[in-house]
This record gives sequence, structure tokens and C-alpha cells, in this order.
Amino acid sequence: MRLKVSVVAAAALLVAAVTGPVSPARADSFRADQWYLKSLDVPRAHAISTGAGVIVGLVDTGAYPHPDVQRNLLSGTDLIPGESGDGRSDKDGHGTEMAALIAAHGRGADDGVLGIAPSAKVLPIKTSNDGNKAPSKEIGDGMRWAVDQKASVINVSAAVGPAFDIEDAAAAAAKADVVVVAGVGNTATSAIIGYPAAIEGVLAVGATDRSGKHAALSVKDSKVQICAPGVDITTAAPPKKYVDVDGTSAATAIVSGAVALVRAKFPSLSAPEVVHQLTATADDIGPPGKDKECGFGRLNLVKALTADVPPLKGTSASAKPGEGSTPPTTTSTAGTAPSAGADPASNNMPLVIGGVLVGLAVAGGLVAALIFRRRRSF
Repeated sequence: MRLKVSVVAAAALLVAAVTGPVSPARADSFRADQWYLKSLDVPRAHAISTGAGVIVGLVDTGAYPHPDVQRNLLSGTDLIPGESGDGRSDKDGHGTEMAALIAAHGRGADDGVLGIAPSAKVLPIKTSNDGNKAPSKEIGDGMRWAVDQKASVINVSAAVGPAFDIEDAAAAAAKADVVVVAGVGNTATSAIIGYPAAIEGVLAVGATDRSGKHAALSVKDSKVQICAPGVDITTAAPPKKYVDVDGTSAATAIVSGAVALVRAKFPSLSAPEVVHQLTATADDIGPPGKDKECGFGRLNLVKALTADVPPLKGTSASAKPGEGSTPPTTTSTAGTAPSAGADPASNNMPLVIGGVLVGLAVAGGLVAALIFRRRRSF
């Protein structure tokens, strides 16, 4: 397990408090730490779509209004028995981390972290106070609540055992033309794909590492449909922190952001057609064709937004998401190859790191400028 601590010009500011004025602060490093933005060619994708007008239901531990994502957080709900609220609180941090991956807008041009769909809105639906424990009833209730609130994408960065509550909720989402995106699960906790990813019609997401290959932490199964970065992922955490995370949870949030981009760019596509747009343009990185590691391949954002994709086999109403996904006949642009790099070691135990405050002199006052990073798999 690795801990990163970033001190933003602490020494210089402390000296400046005594000796003179502080020079203008430079951009923080967190955007640069988001290696997957370059790997996915996000700047080119954002020139085409930023997810404007799309609501993503986030079924998770809530979402704290971190400065990098607060403008894109809607008032949601708290479905935990005995609790109440609008979902914009997060005791665990998992939901906030996913919200930022989906729709963080950052601060200014280069500060803070940036989400895959920075103009989309996140509807936080609190179903648990523990990112490692996801009760199936609350997950099902959260999915149905998102449908009722007109979300067009639902992110479930969790993998649990089979449950009728979740099956019924997934059916309701399909009927309402909502794309449900769910993680297949991590090998640290299960050898088989979990719910809701295992349900027909749900976009099941696995993870790739920094080299662009299937990540060892990601469960293999014939129902996996697509992979996205899920190792060494920098994101925001409550209240004003930044963390590095590993797992199919992160990959799922990235794909939910991609779904938001596609739904904004192609508003007439049905939910199955949106999934087909992503799977048909994915980069095949395993054995030719669909495989158990990454399904149809690795997410390619720019292709998904630009390629002329053949229609689904059969009618859009009857075709299953991912069924008959074939490569596009023409492609107007192609995404860049993933950045090279070793796959960082994954740790299977959650780590919660306490805070240490460093006083910095800014405009005659003291502020905390130590940014904490914790690595955990979920």
C-alpha cells in the first residue's frame, strides 16, 4: 500500500510569511496526476462532448460537495434506514471519489481534478456509509429512485450477490431507457462477477492498468463488456482531499462518464444503442473478439463520439446491450494509445489515513495545505 502526501509550496509560504509577499501560486499537480486523461484522449473528447444535459444517478455512499465537483452535484436522497438527507454527505468517501471521476469540473483551467463528463450532473443516492458494504435492497431502491428522477445513466460502483431487488430495479431502468453501468468486482473479494453487472442489459465494466492491459484485480467473466482505467486513479475525496484508488469501482465511474458524453452527443440513441456505441468502438486488447477479461475491449472515448457504428443486430428495442457489437465501418478519428508504465501494486485492504495539518501563511492567515492520498481497492 502506498501513501502519497503532497505539500503545496509549504516551505516557501512559511518563509514568505516572515520575509515578504508570496509569489502567485502555481497550478497544483493533481490534474497532471490523472494519467488516464491523456490515455483516453479526454481533451479531444471534450472538444466534442462534455456531457451537458445528462444526469447520472450515483448509487453509493453519498457525495460530499468537494470544491472540484460541487457545482455538478444535484440534491439527491439518503435511503439508509434511520437516516435522512439529500445525499450530499459522505462518511466513507467512496461516493465522492466516484462523483469526481464522473463529473468533476476542477478549479480554474488546471487546478484540481477533472471528470470524464465535466458538464454532466451527478444525482447522489446514499445507500451505505461503508464503501465496502453495499446492501442489495438499498442498491435496488437507489436504482429505482434514480429512474424516477429522470436520470439517464446510473452508476453502481459495487458488486454484490444475486438479489431480486436489484434485478427488478435493472428491469425498471431498461424499461425507462436508462443505461445502468456497474463494476464486475475485484478478485480480492470475489472470483465471480457480481450484481448488478451480471444482469442482462447492464453495462458490465472491468479494469485496465496503466499499460492499457487487463488489470489483475479485475474479475474475469463472459459477461464483462468493456474495460477502463482502474489502477492508480487520482480523484477527489472529502472534504478537500485527493486520493489514489484502485479497482473496478473507478473504472465503472469512468465508463459512466463516457456514457454521459455519448448520451449528450447522440441524444436520439436508445440505451442499448448507447452501450453498442461504446462496445463497438472499444479497442480489442485480448484474443480477437469478445473475451472474459475486457469483453469487447478497452474504452476508446474519441471513437465512441465520432465513429460511424453499424446498427445493432435486430431492432433497437429487441437487441440486448452489447449484442452484435462489431467494429465501426468508418472512423473519423482514433484515440491515442494508453500511456506506458508499470502496473502499480494493488492492495486489497482499505486504508483510512488520518490528517496532519501544516500551517501556511497566506494573506496574514493560516491554511491547511497538506493534501492526503490514500490507496485502497474497492
